[in-house]
Amino acid sequence: METRDALRTALTPALTPAQHAALRHLRIRGTAGRENALVRIQAMERAGGTDPDALVSLIRVHSRITLNFHPDRLLANSLTVAESLSQDGRYRSQYETGISNGSRTAVPGGARDGWEEQLFRGAYHVPGVRPSERPKYGAVNLYDHPHGAAPRFGSCHVRLLPEVSGRTTYCHGGSQDGPADVGTIDAFACVLAGLLEDDPAAAGAIGKLPYGPAGGLVPGLEPGRKLDEFVEAQVHGDLDLATDAEALVLDPSFRGTETDRLLTALARRCGIAVEWHTGFVLKPDEVDAEFRGPAMVPLAARIVATYAPAGILDAEVLGRAAASVVRKPETWAWWGTRDEVLQYVKQLWHVLVRYGRQERTAP
Repeated sequence: METRDALRTALTPALTPAQHAALRHLRIRGTAGRENALVRIQAMERAGGTDPDALVSLIRVHSRITLNFHPDRLLANSLTVAESLSQDGRYRSQYETGISNGSRTAVPGGARDGWEEQLFRGAYHVPGVRPSERPKYGAVNLYDHPHGAAPRFGSCHVRLLPEVSGRTTYCHGGSQDGPADVGTIDAFACVLAGLLEDDPAAAGAIGKLPYGPAGGLVPGLEPGRKLDEFVEAQVHGDLDLATDAEALVLDPSFRGTETDRLLTALARRCGIAVEWHTGFVLKPDEVDAEFRGPAMVPLAARIVATYAPAGILDAEVLGRAAASVVRKPETWAWWGTRDEVLQYVKQLWHVLVRYGRQERTAP
């Protein structure tokens, strides 16, 4: 019987000319900036004595890219993300799904389209490039956060195998900001320099790789609350969970739901692990009135009153509200248009990540 390793080798996706061009462009930029990046790193007082090559080697071998997603959000075809994933095990980009938990502008001529044109020097803008060729966005979990490297983009995440880094481009911070520090795993010094300038303590975190138990469920480990500070990863080529992932990590609010059933069955078929992090919960009166704006407090109260008899806001409750906004926007008209209310729900998720308590024990 063919082993999973052999299957993964046999099914490693062949990259298209556009994908090769995107990788090549960022590899060239990363290589050109290497010497200056090394000077920047050595000039950091708190990072003095850091061996950049040793850190990059640890990242290459032991770190994991995570792709955060909300499994219960509705796609343009009315399927949930979990239902779509369960059909064929393929993780799709926002150009294919029609949804995004970041910028909702992944359309020709949209803001995301413009950012990609600039970042990849038009690699995906030549005639004939299909939406399915566009990169899939994640982040590098350098701190081993149990909720993934970029929880702002979703309550659950796919944890990829380290081999995927060979077809991944990176930037420090979000690609929407036109980042200067970019590269590939074999030209990573600029990205590392940008990271260490923002957070010199990252050198110590990387130096602890490899981390402990799978999924980061270490007693006392700080939850992942990073909303804006991360190393973004753009994975080029198809992403098939059976060949490219090692685990699906789920929010405990979905335990016992249809989302749980679908994703657990999918993981079993793909031969990957299912893990659970500790989730985030808040009561409406615990919602901060300043962070993400004053509308968050009454919105939390409305959502909890409608969808949470126990009076607790969590990822699953927010997902039911988001589905209602899509299916019955007229019931939310007081709050604004459908897209405006979905933006509010997204911002309320950010509040939950930033301030939520971890009251659940990971199963």
